[in-house]
Amino acid sequence: MKQHEQVIKVLEENNGLSTLGSLYQKVDVSNWKTKTPFASIRRIVQDERFFFKIKPGLWALKSYKEKLFDLIPIDKSKSKQEKDVFNHSYYQGLLVELGNLKGYDTYIPNQDKNKKFLANSLGDCATLKEIYKFTYDEVIDRAKTIDVIWFNKRRFPQSFFEIEHSTDFQNSFLKLLDLKYFFANFNIVADVKRLKEFEKKISYSTFNELRSRIKFISYEKLSDYHSKSFLYFKLNTELQL
Repeated sequence: MKQHEQVIKVLEENNGLSTLGSLYQKVDVSNWKTKTPFASIRRIVQDERFFFKIKPGLWALKSYKEKLFDLIPIDKSKSKQEKDVFNHSYYQGLLVELGNLKGYDTYIPNQDKNKKFLANSLGDCATLKEIYKFTYDEVIDRAKTIDVIWFNKRRFPQSFFEIEHSTDFQNSFLKLLDLKYFFANFNIVADVKRLKEFEKKISYSTFNELRSRIKFISYEKLSDYHSKSFLYFKLNTELQL
């Protein structure tokens, strides 16, 4: 089987689409006669005869394009609201997969569990069905609304992530302020085009205590980090380091 046929086969087994990170993990490159097989995968998916890019780090088969219209809102007939929901849940899914890969327990809000991450539900991707009771009930109730939480082995939050696709940053900032006494990472994930808006609003005096702790992560950076993390994990497993 040729190299591009192996990539096609993996995509077919995943309903016609896959993240680049998942391709790194699932394509068997053990017999590829190249010193850079993962660079070859990146080159292969850019072959427009067989593949097309949905968004950074997410690729699909051209032969599945019509079928994918029912799975994800990629055609022009879909509403902005449908596309916003897809984008939000997609980046939640990337964060959940990253957390799982790093060995954290992963949590998403109950209202998001039935939303789709590619062919799966977000609820099936996250490891926790309920949030850990790591503090007082009123604070837990606030934390339950955070888009993604990674928990460490002691069942305390390691990282909080809020995804701001089209909503106002200030609501996310206020949520994170309520969690400021926890030794955890605070992250906002959004389009890089919203960086200036983020910087302006985090400069408000209300958020003084948060400003030095919160990180802005662009969609592109997250997608790239997701792909490279799966690549590193695959290499580490093969080399048994």
